This record gives sequence, structure tokens and C-alpha cells, in this order.
Amino acid sequence: MLVMVLGVASCGGTTDDGGETAQPDTDVEEPVVDDAEEPADTEEAAEDTEEPAEKEKIRVGVLVWKYDDTYGSTVRQAIEKYAKELGDAAGVEIELDMQDGKDDQATQNDQATVMLANEPDVMVVNLVDVAAGQSIIDMIKPYEIPTIFYNKEPTDSAVITEYSHKSIFIGTDIAQAGVMQGDLLSKIWEENPQYDRNGDGVCQYLMFQGEPNNPEAIARTEYSVKQAEEQGMTMDLVNGEIIVANWDTASAQDQMNATWANLGDQIEAIFCNNDDMALGVIAALNGVGWNLGDDPDKFIPIIGVDATDAAMEAMSAGTMAGSVKQDGDAMGKAIIEIALNAGLAKDFLEGTDYEIYEDGY
Repeated sequence: MLVMVLGVASCGGTTDDGGETAQPDTDVEEPVVDDAEEPADTEEAAEDTEEPAEKEKIRVGVLVWKYDDTYGSTVRQAIEKYAKELGDAAGVEIELDMQDGKDDQATQNDQATVMLANEPDVMVVNLVDVAAGQSIIDMIKPYEIPTIFYNKEPTDSAVITEYSHKSIFIGTDIAQAGVMQGDLLSKIWEENPQYDRNGDGVCQYLMFQGEPNNPEAIARTEYSVKQAEEQGMTMDLVNGEIIVANWDTASAQDQMNATWANLGDQIEAIFCNNDDMALGVIAALNGVGWNLGDDPDKFIPIIGVDATDAAMEAMSAGTMAGSVKQDGDAMGKAIIEIALNAGLAKDFLEGTDYEIYEDGY
């Protein structure tokens, strides 16, 4: 308004229809400009409109063995959560390309090929087949991309050692969950002598193993029984063989149905390498009127690993005896902390609380 008024005044006047010059009113009121509407200082305005600096981006390719594994799902969710949280804290954007291997190694290999063509900054691998680690590393090595294996340890130690400057495995002490399962059973057995149904002082048990060649599955299978025996129990594998159910609920249920048909209530305890298999076993027992949570005389103690939400509900309902917690959230956080270091060209464990275990992993 001020500019307009001054502009009019400087013209001296305008001509009306009669040809006379119309003089401006010399007693023009000074326009008032509200302080709130004053234009900002030009330098400050420039600063306000400056585009924010673009974050450094770290692209992380994640190969997952199968999305519908319960424990694996908690890890995936944690990876997504911490990619945002830890990325923001570090002032970088962690971009995830996560693929479902659908429990098929050929599918995972194809996904790795496509992923590597885009040359991510970091590769994260949850193997379908633990024996396939070498083939995955052979695909990655030409790209010199830092690689993190997690949860399912490659069976060939060379997978880690020959690419040691660029690869690492994140996992738990493979024997520990089995030891804890053995401790749980010995405690339950001591507190509930009625579970020794034939009164022979021997625990007739079944063992459901995750995978035949998985080091963690093998260790859980071995150490659960070994620890129970060290606690004074006498153990007898009642069916004479380990049941391999590949971590899967449906497979465990089918095999438990077949085993029950042959052995019936001779079974006095059941170890499962994970909770998904334990839930399959419970479903089979429910089908024949056992482990329904309402009759202590028809209850077989079942002990799993992971402490998933579904397993915790089963324990609350009285259909499952116990589980060992494997912390999926902590696993996801470790993966992202180490991937962030790798993406920033730092040592894998720099600034973290993690350390290389005595076995080199």
C-alpha cells in the first residue's frame, strides 16, 4: 500500500474528463504497516527457504529364508524398526530391500542375483539352506560388498573366514538354548513326579529337530538331553530317532500324529528346537484329547525355544510347559547396528557392545 500511494503522489496528478488537472490531496494519511506483516530480512528469508541437505543413503539388501517363520518375523520387524530409529540417530537414511526366500534356496539365489545387480552397500543374509553359504559368498565376492549372515549359521566355516574382512555371522551361543531346555525339563520333572507315567524312573521323550544339518538345531538337540542327564535325569528317546520337522508347525503336527498312532501315551516329555514345531505337536495332541489345559492326567510337558507370543499364550492356557526366549528384537537391532557400520565403511563392531565369540563368530 505504501508503494502504491507514493507512486501516485510522484505523478503529480491525473486528468479528468474536463481536461483540468486533478491535484492529489496533499493531506494524505500515513499508511500504517503492522509489525507482524513486515517483510523479513532478505538474508533470513533466504535461510528459511533453503532446501534441507539430503541425507546420506545406505542401501541394505536383506535375504530372508521365509517370511512366515514366527521368530524370523520378529527379527524382520525389528530390522525395519531399527533401520528407521538408528538411521535417524546417525543422520543417514537406511533403505531396505527385503526379499522372501519362501524356504527355497533356488529362489533365494535368484533374489541374490537381482539384488547384487543393483549393488547395495551391505548384504544381509538369512540362509534358506545352511549349506548354501559358500554359493552366496561366491556371488557376492566380485562386488566386494560387506555381508552379514544371521540366525542360521553357514555350515562351512570358510564362508566366514575366507571373506573375513567383509563378512560376519550374528547368532547366539548354539548350545545355550539346549542347556536351558534341559534345565527346564529337569525342574519340571522334579516338581511333577506324576509325569513319569510308568514309574520306571526314566523319561521317555521325543525330539523335534529344526533341520538335519543346521549347527544350531543339532546343538539344541544334543545339549537339551545332555543337560537333563547332567541334572540327574535318565533319558530314553522313546521312538529311537530324532524327528526332523524343519522348524515347521504343519510338519511337526503331521509327524506327531503318526508317532502318537504308534506309541500313544508312552511319551512322557517332548523337546522341540523351536516354538512353531511345539505348537504343531500341541495341535496333534489336542486332536486326541491331550494337552487341552483342563486335565493334568492328560498332559505331556513340551518345551520349545523362542518364547513367541503364541507359545506364551499356550503356556498361559496350560497346554505347553515352557520355552527359552530367543530375543528377535535384539537380533534385529544387532543386524542394523552392524550394517550401519559396514555402510559407513567402519569396522563391523566399532562403537557397539558386541564382540567376536570364542569360536570366531
